[in-house]
Amino acid sequence: MKFFLTRLCALLFAALLAQTSAPAVAQSTETPDVNREATGGAQTLQDILARQRGETVPLDQGQAGPLPNPEGAPGELGTRGGASDSSLWRALRQGQDVFTSTNRDPLATTMVQNDGEAWLATRQGPLVTYTGYAFGGILILLLLFLLFRGRIKIDGGKSGIRIDRFGFLERFAHWMLAVSFIVLAVTGFGLLAGRDVLVPAIDWLNVKFLHQDGAIDTAYGKNTFASIIGAGKWAHNNLSWAFMLALVLIFVLWFFRNIPTWTDVKWFAKAGGLFSKNSHPPARKFNGGQKLIFWSVILFGGSISASGIMLMMPYEFAMFSPTFEKLNALSAWAGFPQNLATETTPIQEQQYAQTWHTIVGIVLTVIIIAHIYIGSIGMQGAFSAMGSGKVDLNWAKEHHNMWVDKLERKGNLVNVDTGEPAYPTRPAE
Repeated sequence: MKFFLTRLCALLFAALLAQTSAPAVAQSTETPDVNREATGGAQTLQDILARQRGETVPLDQGQAGPLPNPEGAPGELGTRGGASDSSLWRALRQGQDVFTSTNRDPLATTMVQNDGEAWLATRQGPLVTYTGYAFGGILILLLLFLLFRGRIKIDGGKSGIRIDRFGFLERFAHWMLAVSFIVLAVTGFGLLAGRDVLVPAIDWLNVKFLHQDGAIDTAYGKNTFASIIGAGKWAHNNLSWAFMLALVLIFVLWFFRNIPTWTDVKWFAKAGGLFSKNSHPPARKFNGGQKLIFWSVILFGGSISASGIMLMMPYEFAMFSPTFEKLNALSAWAGFPQNLATETTPIQEQQYAQTWHTIVGIVLTVIIIAHIYIGSIGMQGAFSAMGSGKVDLNWAKEHHNMWVDKLERKGNLVNVDTGEPAYPTRPAE
């Protein structure tokens, strides 16, 4: 036993001497200059060998392109040709279809996708942050407007004479659009920021009002939110069809009346009289501000609908690659060339669609919040236009005088409560 221990110690001592006497490999702390012109920025065999020696090597800056055919293409890696591991994984990381699959899922051959990290970071960061800024900003502006301007009242007071403004079909289309959009906006915000906002709020309410036995359920907020957002997602997907139908209806009903005219330019020049009393610029049935709301709803609503259909029917449509191609051509013609991606993968199309859907939804929601304010507490007599379809004659004369004059000329200015002319064009005989 003593002989065995002595021999073991001798072996360990010999190994230690051999280790300390071996030449050390210097660790370079400087990044060497590497010529990668031949590989377009991709790593070379020399880079790999240098890293194994402990040297500092610049990161791979190559862009994925078609993988070379190893057959008959001898290269630095010998029999494997140009199809090295680095080019293979680069192609995978950048979304190329490297493998084939009998699965019909367009993502069956996608193993890694770097854009997903950027998309998730954008969705959880800037989108949520700027949504809060946008909503908070418009609410503060409307509050300041109410405090300093006050409610816009009928200067001449109510006349007691009501005239028809909107028929049943117009009001039906408007309210179907309004109700569906409100539900879509609320549920969309829940899908975007519910985990960050609603879960802590539910937990706080649970502790504040429902907590009685002393045992706090830490999963209560998450479980409750899961039930709420599940129903919200169902409502979001299904009420979107009502929104799109209403969008088509109001376009057909109001398109011709919302074509911009020189009268609208004058209306905007006076800011619609919103910031001064007893100042009402001429306006037709729809003034400049209402036309701006109309075209915002049509254009933004149409864009939201298109991207929403892409999200509900994933990988069926490609909307962004042809759009980027047209934008590249337009920017080049304007002298400001861009290089937007024109060959997008199916999952990239979905990521673009979700981001665009959210951004446009936020913009339209801010516009609609301002519209709701003006159409309710912001202006006296405005709500009845879409409530009952009848408006006070003095309100109509102040805000839409050209429309009232046209009704009078045609003999259609009628008091809906009595059936008599609202005011005759000539004295009664």
